[in-house]
Amino acid sequence: MSGAESPCDVVVVGGGLAGCEASYQLAQRGLRVRLVEMKPHRRTPAQTSDRMAELVCSNSLRGAALSNAVGLLKEELRRVGSLALRCADETAVPAGGALAVDRERFAEAMTRAIEAHPRIAVDRREVTEIPAERPVILATGPLTSDALAASLAAAVGAEHLAYYDAIAPIVSAESIDWSRVWKQSRYGKGTVRGERSAEPGRAAEPGRAAEPERVAGPASAAPEGAAERRDDAEAGDEAYVNCPFDEAQYKAFVRALVESEKVEARDFEEVRYFEGCLPCEVMAARGEQTLAFGPMKPVGLTDPRTGRRPYAVLQLRPEDEAATAYNLVGFQTRMKYAEQLRVFRMVPGLEEAEFLRMGSVHRNTFVDAPALLGPAMDLRALPGVHLAGQIAGVEGYVESAAAGFVCAILLAQRLRNEPLRPPPPTTALGGILTHLGRKQPSYQPSNITWAHIAPLDPSQGKLRKRARYEAMAERALRDLDAWWAAG
Repeated sequence: MSGAESPCDVVVVGGGLAGCEASYQLAQRGLRVRLVEMKPHRRTPAQTSDRMAELVCSNSLRGAALSNAVGLLKEELRRVGSLALRCADETAVPAGGALAVDRERFAEAMTRAIEAHPRIAVDRREVTEIPAERPVILATGPLTSDALAASLAAAVGAEHLAYYDAIAPIVSAESIDWSRVWKQSRYGKGTVRGERSAEPGRAAEPGRAAEPERVAGPASAAPEGAAERRDDAEAGDEAYVNCPFDEAQYKAFVRALVESEKVEARDFEEVRYFEGCLPCEVMAARGEQTLAFGPMKPVGLTDPRTGRRPYAVLQLRPEDEAATAYNLVGFQTRMKYAEQLRVFRMVPGLEEAEFLRMGSVHRNTFVDAPALLGPAMDLRALPGVHLAGQIAGVEGYVESAAAGFVCAILLAQRLRNEPLRPPPPTTALGGILTHLGRKQPSYQPSNITWAHIAPLDPSQGKLRKRARYEAMAERALRDLDAWWAAG
């Protein structure tokens, strides 16, 4: 029996992280799922393979420390049996204090798990309108097709918002001039495959990421406390490659970014960027020093050839476990391809770089979740139609997987005629729902932040930022474990 003909309890549209996670969680709870995925019949501009859960960059899963909101979210997903986190841990590659994966191996692992599940039938076809079957989860991601988006807009009467995410280029390792660059993670904080961050309240372990630092400028002294941070974590694998700039090189590079020729939006499209994923040329246009305080900040880095901190750095991160290719960290771009070759070959060490993938831009479509979604991430105007992932307004792969998980849990509870028991608002998983329900003058996508998680009881007193976040993480995991055990 084909996927289209198989009997099912729930239809899921979209084989990205949200759709795969939702399908897996529903199937694990005894429900029959039909997962509809348009590949291989059609791909979006950002996709290059026919696998499910395809990622567009290696470090997509971001910080690992529990003092980061996204690190907490990942740990919560691990504890509740997330498919995405299981596959990510199995395919992890070195990335300093972050969780990065080998993209191909990750997608293969996710695809195998979905296709092998006895209660998931994969239906390979494009969906151009909201399916009539109920319940259905739409998890079509940031590149929802125009036809399906139009069907959704017509059904709910809501205005869709569109902006552009940008993808960073990738260069081959053998084309890097290794005599001009060096390997070092900030403050020597590398990591090894499979390493986990310390639990709140325990001593830091090698690989634990430091809090982001506020710096006075590109050539300022190391921030107060840097020595202690170097002491509390031994140098690990030095996952990042650093391309150093002196002042003149940096300023020339910034001018080239600003003056470069960009891909223009179509006449009927309004470009609206997500602040957490700005193209490098947009950052450069905001001020000469913007990049030096952002992705090119040299804090925590020492050029071994000079013994000094460079004026600025562009960091490269391994794109695969074998480190045959490197991603230009933080350099998402909408420059035209010829301009990318010209401008990025101004980077010390990349003068002869071979670009395996050029940067590009892609659309992100999402709905006004606070106005449209009910308590089970279902559309108020269309009973039985649920949204999960970036189409609902979460941002990032981890958040998309988390949204798929939460949507599946709530839908399973509803199908069993149980009272809805969402994750507690003190948890990062609960924070996903907090964001989706938080009304704003203009609703915008968001990564998980500590602002999405209920604050600590004032009786605990005023804590410094890191201590406060660690206390929130400790409480979150305690509350999550209790919620999960009762479920």
